[in-house]
Amino acid sequence: MNKQKHHIIGLLVVFLSISITAQAALPVAVGDQPVPSLAPVLERVTPAVVNINTRSVQYVRNSRSEFYRWFYGLPSAPQEQVSQSLGSGVIVDAKQGYILTNHHVVKDADDISVALHDGRTYRAELIGSDDGTDVAVIKIDADNLTALTLADSRQLKVGDFVVAVGNPFGLGQTVTSGIVSALGRTSLSGLGYQNFIQTDASINPGNSGGALINLNGALVGINTAIFSPSGGNVGIGFAIPSTLAKRMMNQLIEYGEVRRGSLGVSVQDITEQLARAFDVGQKHGVIVTAVDPDSPAERAGLQSGDIILKLNGDKINNQQQFINFEGLLPLNSAVLIDYLRDNKARKTATEITENDRNELGGHELHPLLKGTTLRNLPAKYRQRYQGVLVDEVVRGSSAWELGLRAGDLITAVNKKDISTLKQMTVKMQNQKKSPLLNIYRNGRNYLLALE
Repeated sequence: MNKQKHHIIGLLVVFLSISITAQAALPVAVGDQPVPSLAPVLERVTPAVVNINTRSVQYVRNSRSEFYRWFYGLPSAPQEQVSQSLGSGVIVDAKQGYILTNHHVVKDADDISVALHDGRTYRAELIGSDDGTDVAVIKIDADNLTALTLADSRQLKVGDFVVAVGNPFGLGQTVTSGIVSALGRTSLSGLGYQNFIQTDASINPGNSGGALINLNGALVGINTAIFSPSGGNVGIGFAIPSTLAKRMMNQLIEYGEVRRGSLGVSVQDITEQLARAFDVGQKHGVIVTAVDPDSPAERAGLQSGDIILKLNGDKINNQQQFINFEGLLPLNSAVLIDYLRDNKARKTATEITENDRNELGGHELHPLLKGTTLRNLPAKYRQRYQGVLVDEVVRGSSAWELGLRAGDLITAVNKKDISTLKQMTVKMQNQKKSPLLNIYRNGRNYLLALE
């Protein structure tokens, strides 16, 4: 792989340094008010931006030391390996002590500490974290906190001036400035669901989770990544829009997780051959190859062979973009779909409800499934396999002790075949005795009783 093309550093957030290195000249006025300095804005903003330190402990076995322990008859014990990382965060609720940051800043952390601008340090509680959008919420118990107001990032325009505040390289709070270079950035390798703000404000390692603010001092984004051939800043940084971060934050606070839905369709890119076969001139959009029964797509009237062009007004160019936009659709809200059928433009609407979720925690279905994350099987596997995917199993959880592992497929409940989470949920809710699960793993089938 060409690293100079594809190397994405996912650790970055930026603060506005007291000595500002501007990528673009700042305006002399905003409206009728002169702006000789950013200092008044920063005085209000910097107390709300925090430094985050995490510590994680792993236990590993060293083959050489294990040999000597065996040789001398000593008890075998894994060695403790401690890793630490630095990042940034933004206080968004002074009363409750909620802090927005990145998932990758707090991932696998056993201990999280927060250092405030005034020198105070607190141990933080992890409220929830979402790998898909790289958003996390932590909480501290502290008085006299300063919080930032969340702006509507949908009002941003390319060319707007922005300021980044963070803790680059562990140097301490730093501020940089620039402009919004692009909006709605997607298709970045390895970064989950994407709808990024692109900025040329300098972002460097350690800035992850920091604030991207407008000139009024309101939060417009959470700095999360840079594109860099060398690992340093080259003027291409990315931030999670504040509107998206707020939506994820509300779910993490309420549920401890982000709940996503699915339209219930399988799609694929439009190749030149398919374009000719369906007699369509454009190559953007995705073609529907299958529609799940009793899904939002079926309720909307979509059929195999339809070509989806837009979701909620956002243009869909390919399958990956469709998956990305689908993953960011909020539950219990209308979804507007523009599509082609028989080369005629059509529109329809549907709603993704709580029952149409694409992912859920196993504990929501049964106490013994605690520690698992279950999800609908990705479309690319549905032609060969059938069932619900066990996407994650926490080591040491009740599900782990039962023998479930990541990658398992649950193909039936009480001998009734299932293909979706919705079907599994209905069958688990309707049963009166201990559920019996059919598990498929590596070409073999197993039975697992939840008792």
